[in-house]
Amino acid sequence: MEIAQRAKSISPSLTLEITARAKKMKADGMRVVSFAAGEPDFNTPEYIIEAGHEALKKGLTKYTPAAGTVELRNAICLKLKNDNALDYGVTNIVVSNGAKHSLFNAFMAILNPGDEVIIPSPYWLSYPEIVKMAGGVPVFVHTKAENSFKITAEELEQAITEKTKAFILNNPNNPTGAVYTRSELNALGAVIEKHEVFVVSDEIYEKLTYERRHHSIAAYSDILKERTIVINGMSKTYSMTGWRIGYAAANEQIASAMSSMQSHSTSNSNSIAQYASAVALSDKFHGDAFLEDMRATFDARRALMMLRLHRLGLEYIEPKGAFYVMVSVKGFMGRSIEGQRIRSAYDFASLLLEQAQVAVIPCESFGADDYVRLSYAASEKDIERGLDAIGGFLAQLI
Repeated sequence: MEIAQRAKSISPSLTLEITARAKKMKADGMRVVSFAAGEPDFNTPEYIIEAGHEALKKGLTKYTPAAGTVELRNAICLKLKNDNALDYGVTNIVVSNGAKHSLFNAFMAILNPGDEVIIPSPYWLSYPEIVKMAGGVPVFVHTKAENSFKITAEELEQAITEKTKAFILNNPNNPTGAVYTRSELNALGAVIEKHEVFVVSDEIYEKLTYERRHHSIAAYSDILKERTIVINGMSKTYSMTGWRIGYAAANEQIASAMSSMQSHSTSNSNSIAQYASAVALSDKFHGDAFLEDMRATFDARRALMMLRLHRLGLEYIEPKGAFYVMVSVKGFMGRSIEGQRIRSAYDFASLLLEQAQVAVIPCESFGADDYVRLSYAASEKDIERGLDAIGGFLAQLI
């Protein structure tokens, strides 16, 4: 007896061992500095927590419509209109168990076996695996460091074939921190309009931008909006990672298909988290204050991390959004420490954790073999201490 072929095709994450080892070292009492975090290190705002308590007291603990409560979907519609200049109705919105679940539903709704999905590289490591689970074929476009690893209109045009069904755009990007300008999005939009291609626009980090504003590609034109599935959620914006609320906005045919499939798999998202999310989106006074404080804090940490990386002589991609920095370790390939040779970014990360007690994420699983990802969802004290330790580690390489 064998497991399904679809399960066999899923690649394990190279990051899991590093993360597990770092956690064990901390549990054993070691002072590990972790730059591996994929979530804000802020607690969920108190007004949202209070809304969760209120939902419990009101007895809002029953099933909701599979696509989400009308109250939450209305709040999402208002958010999309005010923040992104996108007009949607309740029937265009599907609330799921986190943005990753929304992505899974989206690809299950649009892909047939063998359909190709264009994924700019570097990419969030779950994209190709979700595409494969939905029967699709990931097609990677290797972007250039000199373009901050952003796909260009020319690169997208060259990648589209008669088998292309969709294009993934992650803006702001994990792991690069890249943010597309309006003109860059317009150029991509013009290419997509010429072809029968869907866009899956992952905008989960939209509120965490620095120096430039986020724009949604769905706002390019009515034609493109009809073909775009906007993915977002509460996790990064409101530090609600554990509440598991994501959402998608799409044309009614796609949204209906996503809702129907969800109704037969997970059914509705957590009812209490839905109520709290509606309050989170609707209370602009408390929400905007929290968001600005978090964004400003991340911006200061971003500047500190870039300064320290520069002083160490490390090459990195300047992030304009999210809370990650991609650092090149290509120059350390072939070097050794205590007789152990570095042959990959994974080796670099593994030895850095072992020798300096600093956790970083190797980017092989993100499509960037010569890079590691550092998260600045960490205190300034930890950033200073961690970069000191990295400097000591580098000084020992021979």
